[in-house]
Amino acid sequence: MTSLAVSATGIKISPSYMPVSDTSMHVTDGSLFGKSVFCKTHSTRSLAIANVATRLPATVPPPETEVSCERKLAAWTSVRQERWEGELVVEGEIPQWLKGTYLRNGPGLWHIEDYNFRHLFDGYATLVRLHFENGRLIMGHRQIESEAYKAAKKNNKLCYREFSEAPKPKNFLAYIGSLAKLFSGASLTDNANTGVVKLGDGRVVCLTETIKGSIIIDPDTLDTLGKFEYSDRLFGIIHSAHPVVTDTEFLTLLPDLVNPGYMVVRMEAGTNERKVIGRVNCRGGPAPGWVHSFPVTEHYVVVPEMPLRYCAKNLLKAEPTPLYKFEWHPQSKGFMHVMCRASGKIVASVEVPLYVTFHFINAYEEKDEDGRVTAIIADCCEHNADTTILDKLRLQNLRLFSGNDVLPDARVGRFKIPLDGSPYGTLEAALSPNEHGRGMDMCSINPNYVGKKYRYAYACGAQRPCNFPNTLTKLDFVKKKAKSWYDEGSVPSEPFFVPRPDATEEDDGVVISIISDKNGEGYALILDGSTFEEIARAKFPYGLPYGLHGCWVPKK
Repeated sequence: MTSLAVSATGIKISPSYMPVSDTSMHVTDGSLFGKSVFCKTHSTRSLAIANVATRLPATVPPPETEVSCERKLAAWTSVRQERWEGELVVEGEIPQWLKGTYLRNGPGLWHIEDYNFRHLFDGYATLVRLHFENGRLIMGHRQIESEAYKAAKKNNKLCYREFSEAPKPKNFLAYIGSLAKLFSGASLTDNANTGVVKLGDGRVVCLTETIKGSIIIDPDTLDTLGKFEYSDRLFGIIHSAHPVVTDTEFLTLLPDLVNPGYMVVRMEAGTNERKVIGRVNCRGGPAPGWVHSFPVTEHYVVVPEMPLRYCAKNLLKAEPTPLYKFEWHPQSKGFMHVMCRASGKIVASVEVPLYVTFHFINAYEEKDEDGRVTAIIADCCEHNADTTILDKLRLQNLRLFSGNDVLPDARVGRFKIPLDGSPYGTLEAALSPNEHGRGMDMCSINPNYVGKKYRYAYACGAQRPCNFPNTLTKLDFVKKKAKSWYDEGSVPSEPFFVPRPDATEEDDGVVISIISDKNGEGYALILDGSTFEEIARAKFPYGLPYGLHGCWVPKK
């Protein structure tokens, strides 16, 4: 990863921040595993300081370090140090009603010693905390102490199977042993680098697609508290990385790789026991389709069966294939299944046009004039049935943007699933893809509208040319229009919507995003959910890696 090597520029970092905690650092030469990964920074425009505390305890500040001018954008570089916390200087004004903590999870460490990971999804989890109270903002970040991360730190090598990486066996016997560990799930990672959710009982859990990668953290300190242990005896080693979580329940899907299908399960708030609602048998094959996420309505669970299917053969390979742990089976077709949440009965199973999606946005029930449910509408970030998006997320592709327009097209795909027994459903764009630059992913909505008819969504779109979504975009499905925020050369992470308490309008709230800018710096951005105009930002002491998904923890 020579593009990330330090060059002797003599530039020093002088961050605008107010440190608030004395945390121990685990840094070797400015990095976690002995290799520097810093980028050159420049001073930003002068800030209008607002609401900064006057008395704060001492801390260990970010290290002053020489940084590289070879690569300015910090989004695709490993996090500088294991942890940091401090109060940020706010430019603009944070609403006084915004009281709570935004947590964002994602891969943030992509190397071990001189070994560099291949794919965005491989990195060890970095959790970022933005705590809002009385117009002030405190930021912190910390590595999640998974067994995979701790083993890598201890042994200076990869010890568990990640998304595109696998430990190299020393000999044939070691290879046979690694296969046995794969089938039992023992060699799969617990690197919970995908999402973070607040359960109805207040526990906060970081997740990935392996069930063992469910890790409880403290939202105030970011301490890793331990594994989330499911108390049931349900079989399986993987689940959807994006459960649907409310104040009362946790819904997820368990793919069955042996007898292709999906178990739909529910866990009540305050328990660790998953209970089976029902099972969906796959209509295509040879394996279940990848279910990174799925939507629900008030009365139904929507189970997607995508022709991008899990592949045991690729799982066994030490080196990645173009589609990693999956295979594309267009001849097996694409399907959408609908299950009643109360009875577990399948009320619809329809063939739909081929599709590729990581993230569903929302779903709701379409009713006739008599109030009878006639169809399910399910929206997703759909990549025009183009599987190349997976390989576009290799780190070398993300780091070596040449100015060419290489981001594959995407749209808001809207499925209509009839409940009248029809064998086919439809898939169309919910609005013109040109409205959002033909880029679309990382959506969020007002959480009060999950499973209900809704009007607005917030996503990452595109300002072409680009190699990755580079705008924050508000989508209006009634007017079929989009409005975008764009900072040239920057990479924004998921726009997360927080509704204003007691709001009566769907878009009354704020949108929070973490930005990696072109100068190697980073900042928290707050947009008005209605006007989609910037209302505040706060610069970080240094740029942070790109992150994936977040959650909101209200102030108690």
